[in-house]
Amino acid sequence: MSHITDRANPDQIQWLENEIQSVITVWTHEHKGVDYWLPPLAAVASARDGLFEELRRVIDPEHALPSDLLASARSVIVFFIPFREWLGEENGRSGGFAARSWAEAYPETNRLIAAVNLHLKDVLCKEGHLSATTPATHNFDEEKLISGWSHKHLAYIAGLGTFGSHHLLITRAGCCGRLGSLVTSMELTPTVRPRAEFCLLKAGYRCSACYAKCKYGALSEGGFDRHACYRQCLVNDKHYGDLPLVDVCGKCGCDVPCSHGIPAPPAASAEHASV
Repeated sequence: MSHITDRANPDQIQWLENEIQSVITVWTHEHKGVDYWLPPLAAVASARDGLFEELRRVIDPEHALPSDLLASARSVIVFFIPFREWLGEENGRSGGFAARSWAEAYPETNRLIAAVNLHLKDVLCKEGHLSATTPATHNFDEEKLISGWSHKHLAYIAGLGTFGSHHLLITRAGCCGRLGSLVTSMELTPTVRPRAEFCLLKAGYRCSACYAKCKYGALSEGGFDRHACYRQCLVNDKHYGDLPLVDVCGKCGCDVPCSHGIPAPPAASAEHASV
């Protein structure tokens, strides 16, 4: 683990992914619950990347910068913990409400992400570096429904993937999973952002699978209505009143071509959307 700053970018990423996986492995064993998660992905952005300033234009003027969380920030680490395919399939096919398994996985994954952040913070501290974190969720303005620290936008800046038409981030392990992040004073090599669009529709192919999955007036070719989306999330929370807060839905990212990987373009013989 020592002298990680001297390593090439792929080694840094592998180191981070190994550290995150170690937490997932221990967590699953100690809690003796359902194993919801596949191996994690990690990526790094420079805290000085100009796209962070852009977030104050495209998201909200008050969106935090890395230096707002940590004055000595040099790098932002973002990680994605993919869900196992069965979990996405159950949620995608569960009817009008989110699947109970999906709802149960939500608070459990929130706790896991907090444990990952705590572990990484400790590891980086032993390397002589400071770190700062924010919660995995519920760090948003409840009226505007806009996050003050958007993990999915940070993930885009760090090169974990590209945005789909469902407004979720599509990584090489798909979009069906959860994101976490932390800011550190350690200088790490930034990950290169993808050059291609992972979303089939944005890449110019015919696909509207995520639109068809949303039955709540939140997602369509006309755009994304975050308030309609959150209303349905609260419906699910009420439906599972015996659980902790589970304001979730996720239908648009489940059981669709980009759920668990980068979707393959249609066969060469298929019509291109622009034709």
